[in-house]
Amino acid sequence: MASTSESSGWPSDHVPLVGYLSRKALPIKRNDAEPLTREDVQYDLLHHIFCDTQAVFTGQTPGSSAKVNFCDLYVNALYHSSKCSKVLKDKMIETPAFAVELAKISLLTNVGRINTTMAFFPEMKTALRTYHPVPSLQKTDGNAQDAPRIKNCLKAALLPSELKSMPPSTPEEILEKARARQVPPTSVVNLIFVLANHAAPLAATHFDPPLNFLDLFLPIKISSADRARAFLWLMFHYLEGPDQPNPYDDDYSRQNPGKVPRLRRLSDAEMAEENVDTTDEIEWGKIMSAQRNHFLQRLVTSQENEKKTRSGQAVPSVQRADSSSSRTRLARPPGDSAREKPYIHYMPPQRSAPLPNPPEPRAGGSNAHGLQRSMLDHAWHVITKTDPLVDSDEELTDEYVRADYSHRIDVIGRLRGKPPTPPPEPVPTDIPSASYSANSVPDSREHRWRTVESWK
Repeated sequence: MASTSESSGWPSDHVPLVGYLSRKALPIKRNDAEPLTREDVQYDLLHHIFCDTQAVFTGQTPGSSAKVNFCDLYVNALYHSSKCSKVLKDKMIETPAFAVELAKISLLTNVGRINTTMAFFPEMKTALRTYHPVPSLQKTDGNAQDAPRIKNCLKAALLPSELKSMPPSTPEEILEKARARQVPPTSVVNLIFVLANHAAPLAATHFDPPLNFLDLFLPIKISSADRARAFLWLMFHYLEGPDQPNPYDDDYSRQNPGKVPRLRRLSDAEMAEENVDTTDEIEWGKIMSAQRNHFLQRLVTSQENEKKTRSGQAVPSVQRADSSSSRTRLARPPGDSAREKPYIHYMPPQRSAPLPNPPEPRAGGSNAHGLQRSMLDHAWHVITKTDPLVDSDEELTDEYVRADYSHRIDVIGRLRGKPPTPPPEPVPTDIPSASYSANSVPDSREHRWRTVESWK
């Protein structure tokens, strides 16, 4: 019996006629804002798959086992996915044409032809994905989502029985369930995932070299109608069982059990007649590309303006004037790093004139100078009004700070006479003992103030 390759006139040395060499070469590669043409998505193949009217597949909708065609089978699987939003479901019911377009894009995502770096609405802002108009599959006003959301929706499109247990992950498991008349053995979406993941091992089982399952979705010189028929044959073979009469059989598949129907090779002229973009689709693709570029320009401009606004508010002034002094401090230029230059210790400027001695405190101690401020108020004042880089003694121009220092020195003075603190200073010999008291020399206001001055 002549093989598919011999009957189609393929060379005997099996030179690969396809562009698929690995899974990395499978996804469509286009620049941002570049439209996906009919040849990219293999529009004629999708058209033949979703326009097939044979109701031969067991419905997978909960509570219904009626036979449906592939289009209804796949659209219902998306609709009943737990990750399909209510807005998307309402749009699918309201506009059936949108549901079919979404199903076609989802099928390309299902096999890996569209990867998760693509999006299909021009207002996308993330840099992790690229926008691509698809004129042939975006003729309705619905939002086609982006590939990651479509992928999540597909992964959740399972049978009710598969929600509590792991769905089958190999072709053998699916066939075993189908032979046991557990129909459907798995969801149509999961079946396509499994066939895509096992394309290489199944190549010799269902195809003649050098083809495999994923090659059906690539722009190769094989009739789109024949590739669609081979795809539907595989769907029936695994979902309904290999022992059931396959409505997509032809003479070649009947005489070679397990093989897909014959795949006819096209000439260059015949291939040029398939997947031809219309004039309206080309113009719409250009319009959407221009809209995307305009959106990106406005986005970049707004981001730059926002950065300028933030930088203008965040740039520190070169000189920061204090309300109570004339001290200045140099600001670090933006982008300067501590590792780029050695650390320079801060040197406070010298004062032009010595600070005057504070007035003597009134009796009462804690409320010196008659100032009334709570501990919380004074702490807040210190945090907001003082400069941490300046020597603490520089802050004595504030009368509240002087009062606080006086109160602290009073406490220190009282503690000095108690062990184990150092003993009090000796009494000067030139001062009469009768006139000396415990508070006259060590605790005098001027003596304490000079001590503070000496700490510098």
